[in-house]
Amino acid sequence: MDLKKIKAPVNTITYNRNKIDEATGNIYESISIISRRAEQINSEIKKELIEKLEEFATFNDSLEEIFENKEQIEVSKFYEKLPKPHALAVQEWLDGKIYYRNTEEDTKA
Repeated sequence: MDLKKIKAPVNTITYNRNKIDEATGNIYESISIISRRAEQINSEIKKELIEKLEEFATFNDSLEEIFENKEQIEVSKFYEKLPKPHALAVQEWLDGKIYYRNTEEDTKA
């Protein structure tokens, strides 16, 4: 996932309700889909962050090394400045980048 290319807002904004439920016709179903995608994004971001921070892991208890590791601080600051997973998921939803299907309708056909 390339987090630099996503144009989601960093701050909280108000969305048009009609645009959110336009694809499904049901605001609750749309929010449910968005929340599931936000959970996926959150786990992807967490996995990336842990992988990057493991590169800086030290196995000794030296306090000097903890405070001098500027690269680790920069990586952490980058992830702190990113939009939150729910904002990313809403932006993907509005851009039509989230695929979903209703399994109940699939079983009736």
